[in-house]
Amino acid sequence: MSRIIAIITAILMSVPCAAANAKKDSGDSIKAYVLFDCSTGKILEEKNGDERLKAGYLSKLMSLLLIAESIENGDFSLEDELTASESVSGTKGSVIWLKSGDKLSTDELIKSVIVGNANDALIVLAEKTSGTVEEFVMDMNAKAFDLGMRDTYFVSPYGYYDEREYTTAHDISVVCCKLSEFQFLEEYFCIWRDFVKEGQTELVNENTLARTYKKHCGFKAAHSDESGYCIAECGKSESGAKFGAVILGAESEEISFSKAKELINRGMSDYRITAAHFPDDILKPVKVRNGQESAVDIELSDSGKIVVPKADRKLKTVFVIPSFLVAPLHKGQVIGEAVFYDGKEQVFQTDIIVKNDVNKLDFDYVLKKMLYKVLK
Repeated sequence: MSRIIAIITAILMSVPCAAANAKKDSGDSIKAYVLFDCSTGKILEEKNGDERLKAGYLSKLMSLLLIAESIENGDFSLEDELTASESVSGTKGSVIWLKSGDKLSTDELIKSVIVGNANDALIVLAEKTSGTVEEFVMDMNAKAFDLGMRDTYFVSPYGYYDEREYTTAHDISVVCCKLSEFQFLEEYFCIWRDFVKEGQTELVNENTLARTYKKHCGFKAAHSDESGYCIAECGKSESGAKFGAVILGAESEEISFSKAKELINRGMSDYRITAAHFPDDILKPVKVRNGQESAVDIELSDSGKIVVPKADRKLKTVFVIPSFLVAPLHKGQVIGEAVFYDGKEQVFQTDIIVKNDVNKLDFDYVLKKMLYKVLK
């Protein structure tokens, strides 16, 4: 028997709409940028966000993500001592002068990569994570694919210039959102100056926002002749909301830092995060046919977060459910969907599921019910 689909449209009280239209950049001194909310990954403002560009040492953010996941999975810990292999010999770029056989804790190695940009420390961590640097690069690209980063290709963990390597401001923001979930990294990202190797090697963070920007809580700055000045910056509001900005190809360090702060400050002042939910009276029980229960309760599978402007506009919601269900039903079974719209733009979607099992009506059940009534 065909089922009738009921569509209910609701207007939630005073819930602002989401917006992701780019605001016009004040000049041409930056090739690309994005402003995003870290908890949802929503792009709030952008300029050339999907243009393939060079990001230099920002590639290390993907390296750090793989390392952080490996630590989180228990493959090794911050306290473990790791031994440098022959691979560290002749490392180019920033280094902490490791030699084959040197031992350093994971804690100091991560600090060296984040604060000192040290490529030899990264080799040790990459080999611990994936076995070899070559396999680590393959894992970087596999992770990028898993995260939906279709405009990114890595050639090395370090961010050395290579004409084959590319990414976008939007794709870098995806990595940043994942990194923001690892609380233990925040302490490292906030270090401006420190020492490793028993105080023999000084580390100074190229991202001076770690020292000068009170809202700073993460990520990295980099520059090279090919990429220009780049930064991936994260700021945390007093309420704990995290907004991020990625700047690629700025003409100067001052411009990249200034634009990052401007975007993050605007994110905190112009947007807020709200939960996606419906009033309880909309999520009414749905009738069940041929079941041992006449109706079943329903709920949203995910009452996730939506980033919305603070301007007082309303969010339209479309609630799609069948007018009845047929047993058997299983707890968590998807029976419809809820979609949130800002005008014509979809800003959030989640499934509607049943809260509990409903068994199919059978002869034994009917007989038991009849006997119960007679005995009663």
